[in-house]
Amino acid sequence: MARADRLERMDNRRADLETDYRAALIEALQATAAGQWGLFGHTKDKQHKAKAAPMLDALGEMAEEIDDLRDQLDMEPFALHRELLAARGPVQSDAVGEPKQAQAWLERLTRGG
Repeated sequence: MARADRLERMDNRRADLETDYRAALIEALQATAAGQWGLFGHTKDKQHKAKAAPMLDALGEMAEEIDDLRDQLDMEPFALHRELLAARGPVQSDAVGEPKQAQAWLERLTRGG
């Protein structure tokens, strides 16, 4: 019984963290959609990188804790953070800018995706 209670507490903690992560990501996406570059790492501008660093660090720390809990609960890794990491990095010059990319992510996340 104690093991079941411990697993339930871990799963509740995981669910809470995932909710917090999603809220933090939406906040970061809103800032990016409003014109703050850096979240997706499409720019080499040091000021943009520095301004986005706290958001990225917070998201990374939450994702790490979520993945640790998911591993202990024998669940798949946290997909939303992996998607963010996959979307980051240099892009071709004709690619959509970070604000438009953030807006597309917001639309997907707020419609339940």
